[in-house]
Amino acid sequence: MTFNELGIIEPILRSLKEEGYTHPTPIQEQSIPILLRGKDLLGCAQTGTGKTAAFAIPILQKLYLDKGPAKGPRKIRALVITPTRELAIQIADSFTVYGKYTGIRNTVIFGGVKQGSQTDALRNGVDVLVATPGRLLDLMSQGYISLSDIQYSVLDEADQMLDMGFIHDIKKIIAKLPAKRQSLFFSATMPPAIVELSTKILGDPEKVSVTPEKPTADKVEQAVYFVDKSSKPKLLVHLLQKENAYSTLVFSRTKHGADRIVKELAKSGIEAAAIHGNKSQNARQRALGDFKNGSMGVLVATDIAARGIDVDKLELVINYDLPNVPETYVHRIGRTGRAKESGVALSFCDAEERAYLRDIQKLIGQMVPVVTEHPWVDDSPELPPAKKTQPQRPPRNRRPSPPQRPKGGGFGGNNYSGKPKRSGGSPRRSA
Repeated sequence: MTFNELGIIEPILRSLKEEGYTHPTPIQEQSIPILLRGKDLLGCAQTGTGKTAAFAIPILQKLYLDKGPAKGPRKIRALVITPTRELAIQIADSFTVYGKYTGIRNTVIFGGVKQGSQTDALRNGVDVLVATPGRLLDLMSQGYISLSDIQYSVLDEADQMLDMGFIHDIKKIIAKLPAKRQSLFFSATMPPAIVELSTKILGDPEKVSVTPEKPTADKVEQAVYFVDKSSKPKLLVHLLQKENAYSTLVFSRTKHGADRIVKELAKSGIEAAAIHGNKSQNARQRALGDFKNGSMGVLVATDIAARGIDVDKLELVINYDLPNVPETYVHRIGRTGRAKESGVALSFCDAEERAYLRDIQKLIGQMVPVVTEHPWVDDSPELPPAKKTQPQRPPRNRRPSPPQRPKGGGFGGNNYSGKPKRSGGSPRRSA
């Protein structure tokens, strides 16, 4: 199927053709017809599946065909709420690209920067507003934004909204939206709290689910290195020099850890930058810009800051720290292997992280090959699970020792040696 067969109007088809988009991804092929019919949509799709185009294209088309009042300033008719600055900027850029020939105007607002340029854009009038929850509520309270004319509302990355504590902000925003509107709700996972939230936003929605976890893991060639925690910096330098990847995204579990990784790489002459919540918005955008244009080959990021990173043909993802939530692993490696592309993801696993690796392999339904030929192999034997015992009362005036976390994960007979094979040429690009 092509975009033309989905009933997309000529101005949008022209912009898609210029971007090299030919065939819709599964989430686009299923969602666009539903949204063009005016139905509410509950979508379950992970990052990297082409989700942004799935909602941006039909919203642009409907706004274009219904131009609104000819006189007076433009009023906000479509609202997209998303958890992070980077993702908000990426979504706004997508609206700009797909709507290049429609005359539809959009802007993006987020916290962490002065509001002057954002309020100036709002005064000039916009059709589509992309926003993070905190700044949206702030500018609403100041009288810069009214939601009374909203016809289309999108809540993107809903599970991350919940994880980041935005649930109360989201409910405040929903309460200000007109009852008569088309609503779209996207989430990579659907735990009970997310399902409950969706019922408050959606009427009688159509449902679209693009197998949320396994496809990305299938497309990305993966390998894991068992390594002592103290040797991770040396292994990282070794791999970066060996792989010579044009662009490498390194994931750290903490903000301070990301900064330490950048310092360790600098000692070995490898230029890198970190992006996380403690960095200013200008610093984050500068680092991301340098990474995207190729002037800097290594970017170190925390999970929250990495939301919205969309780099064409990202060659390599390295999990310096394995995440303790297995779904996060899938989101991370989904930074490479975007849409129909393939990619490589390498992970470091110290003794304390082997239980995390076991959970990840259970989720993705496959064993991650283990690289046994490297200078810092940690071949510590796996400890058996701790036996359950009755808690004993600690001696008076002494603090009880913290409980020891059992080590886990056994991967016998699944060793992988050498450099992961790289994929061949890139297939046609999709939105």
